[in-house]
Parts: sequence; C-alpha cells; structure tokens
Amino acid sequence: MLTKQDLQQIERLGISEAVVNHQMEQQRNGFPYLKLQAAASIENGGIMAPDAEERNAYLASWERYQAEGRKVVKFVPASGAASRMFKDLFAFLDASYDEPTTAFEKEFFDNTRLFAFRKALCNACKADTQCSVCDLKEAGKYKEVVAHLLGEEGLNYGNLPKGLLLFHNYEDEPRTPLEEHLVEAALYAASNGEANVHFTVSHDHLQLFKDKVAEKVEKYEKLYNTRLNVSFSEQKPSTDTIAVNPDNTPFRNEDGSLLFRPGGHGALIQNLNDVEGDVVFIKNIDNVVPDKLKGDTVTYKKLLGGILVELQKEAFRYLLMLDKGGCTREQLNEMLLFLEKQLCCVRKDVAELDDNTLAEYLRKKLNRPIRVCGMVKNVGEPGGGPFLTYNQDGTISLQILESSQIDSNNAEYVKAFKEGTHFNPVDLVCGIRDYRGNAFHLPDFVDHNTGFISSKSKNGKQLKALELPGLWNGAMSDWNTVFVEVPLSTFNPVKTVNDLLRPEHQ
Repeated sequence: MLTKQDLQQIERLGISEAVVNHQMEQQRNGFPYLKLQAAASIENGGIMAPDAEERNAYLASWERYQAEGRKVVKFVPASGAASRMFKDLFAFLDASYDEPTTAFEKEFFDNTRLFAFRKALCNACKADTQCSVCDLKEAGKYKEVVAHLLGEEGLNYGNLPKGLLLFHNYEDEPRTPLEEHLVEAALYAASNGEANVHFTVSHDHLQLFKDKVAEKVEKYEKLYNTRLNVSFSEQKPSTDTIAVNPDNTPFRNEDGSLLFRPGGHGALIQNLNDVEGDVVFIKNIDNVVPDKLKGDTVTYKKLLGGILVELQKEAFRYLLMLDKGGCTREQLNEMLLFLEKQLCCVRKDVAELDDNTLAEYLRKKLNRPIRVCGMVKNVGEPGGGPFLTYNQDGTISLQILESSQIDSNNAEYVKAFKEGTHFNPVDLVCGIRDYRGNAFHLPDFVDHNTGFISSKSKNGKQLKALELPGLWNGAMSDWNTVFVEVPLSTFNPVKTVNDLLRPEHQ
C-alpha cells in the first residue's frame, strides 16, 4: 500500500513504517471504549477536599520544597492559534449585512472600549484609514474595525497565537497571556530566586514568542525580584499522524504525497519528556487572570504542589524500603493501604498475592510519574471528567476522560459523565523523577489504545484524522493520579473574544 516514495517521505519525518502501518490499523479498527467503575467525586471517593488545617500544612510543605532549591518548571502548551476565538467575527466579515446583528456581534461592538487591545486597534485603524474605532462605528463601517483587528492591515489577531494577544488592562500597559504566565511562575513556581517557564509553540510563531520575551522579561524579573528562565519547543514532526480517506486508504495531497497532520496535544508528552525538572506545573495558555484576581490561583497551585511532594515523599520512602528487601507482610500492607487510599490504585485480587509478588506489584505501581490534578465543580464548561476506570492490567485507577472515550450506547456511562460533579480544567502538577532522582521516560507510561479519530476535510475532500492519546488523558494513563477540588475562580479560559469581557478578565 505504501510506495517507495511514501517510505522516503516517512523516513524524512522521522517516523517508522511500522508506526504508520499501526496508525492506519487504528484508523480501520477504531479505539476501544474505556470500562468505567464510577465517576470520581468527593462523596464517593477519588477527589480530595482538604480542610483549612490540611491546606495550610500542604502550603507550608510546598514552600519548604521551594526553599530546598529544587528545579520547578511551568509548562504551558501555547501553540494554539487564536483564530477560533474570532469565529463569530470572521462570520460577520462574510455576512450579507454590515451592521452588528447577532447578540455576539452587538456585545462585541457595544464594549470595544473594554478590551485590552482597544488602543492598539484604534492606532491601527487611524494609521490605515485616518479614523478611530469610534469614528468607524459612527460611520457604520463596522467591518473595517473587524478587518483591522483580524487582518494583516491591522493587528493580525486572526493569525496570531492566543499567547500573544492583549488580554488584560493595567495602569501602565496591557498584558498578553505569555506575560501573565511569567508572573504566575514568579509567584508560585520559583526556587532559589529563579523560575523556569517552558512554552510549546508552533514553528511559525516561535520568533514572535522569543521577541515578546526579549521585550518583556526584564520588566517582570525586576518587578518580582526573580530570574525568569524561558524556553521553547515545537511539536515534533515525528509525532504527526497519517490521514486516511473514509475507506481507510492513505489520503494523498495533490502532488501524490501522504498527508500527515499534527497529532494533537498528546504529542506534547515528547516535549514534556525533554523538560529537565523535579516538578512541573501544566496549565493552558488562555487560563489566566489579572493580578488582582491571582490570589486563588497562586494559593491552590501551591496547595497542589504541596500535596504532590508529600505523596512523593511517602512513595519514595516505601520504594527505598522495598530496595532493602525483607519487608514484613505488615509493612507491605501499609504500603498497599497508601497505594489504595492515597493514590487511588486498587487491585481486586491483591489479598491472594504472596509476599514477593505483592512487593513487586507495589514497586511497579509506586515507581511511576505522579500527577496531582485540580478539579473544579461542574458548571457545564467543556472539559474531561474525573473517573475511576479499569486498566488493561485489571487494576482500577483515576483517569481524566473525554466524552469520546465513553461508549455512547452505554446509558449508565453517559449518565455518569453528564452528571459528574467535577471536570478537569487542565490544572496539573507533575513529579517526573523517580526515587533515585532519575527522570522517568514518560512515553513508557502512555496507553496507546486511548487515541481519538475525527472527521476533517482538505481541499473539499473528507478525511479521517488520528489524534494521539491526549496529554492529560491517555498520555498519562499509567501515572499515579490524585484529584483535588479547587475553586472555580482558578478556571478562567478564553474561548471567544467576548470572554475577555467577563468580570474575571476586566
């Protein structure tokens, strides 16, 4: 099925023929649905809700950890283009009418003065048309305003990444999400006077990000008396996946070459694997708020960090005991209780295991990367749900699931997903070193049976696209996972431009 030219193309991308054949097999067969035990919750288990005393203890633990001089990294997926933020405004440009008609359009134009990019937009309009935004609106030239916001003749926001748009107003100057993440890093991820921030970006935008950091980093270093070490990486071409036609034959470009597409955010497990750090915070680029509202974000990030290092400390202690050998059944049962109650990993037949087999089981399960994930109360926002699921080895553990991973024909599962009390806002703290200080090889802990297949099109032709197991879904399936309730105030995504008008972004 693959020609000699195909194989040469695959080799140039750094992908093996076996991987491509496996991807096409997955396209043909699809992915199995996951078997669920229950939705995780505070009442039924799986989600921690520390009380005030416990919160203070975890916060103190994190601050002690920072004082030890550990390397903490803030990892921010930032390759997403902002074009989807402006979907409604692009539609307005193409509409047959010229004045705001939909509720979205009216809200946007009624509040242009409230956006952080208002001055930049006004200057762009004046430079090109000699008219301000207000002048253009009064003259009924609403599409001129949008064209200068989205197009190259103005701010070009329709082609920029979210991380470089002006999101928030301040007295001195407006800030981009990139800048807000630098500030966050200084506030909760610094150690020894340094904070490390790593952005994953698209190749087309890499230089723009570098330029913005060069322009702004000194300002925030002085403001927070913290050295900011900023690094970047791009999604690797070797993580691209082959596209196929609806009949599962390879989709070909007009020149006859195979079409490969980015493998989704799950590809970033390779980028995360390259990060050198003891603890890594992961948070999306658009989930930021102005300084006046950062209090809860900083507190609960530290809280999650404190929970992580306390759990890690205990797991490391047990692993060192297992290394020495000669553990009594009582000691093994103590470790098992920790695994089941604190790390929520359960095996039904564990009582039948002899001491040696139990010790090996405990070693395997304790010596894994660990993630502590913030979970907010479900208020109807899109996001993965926290579940207790069955793994391929028969154990039950915590996983973050998307709706596509759940069998829509299983009424019980669908009901559990819809009625889940919490959802995942992509708020993770990860321990990526083992008890001996060695970095885990993170691709070893991916469940490759948890990818996604979606319908797309190119040049008017339908195709099937394969997404790799999601970064916080299947890519971390074999990690030790803990869920912690965090307040909704820590989740403030910007999915459309009008979301910037919400109180939390003003």
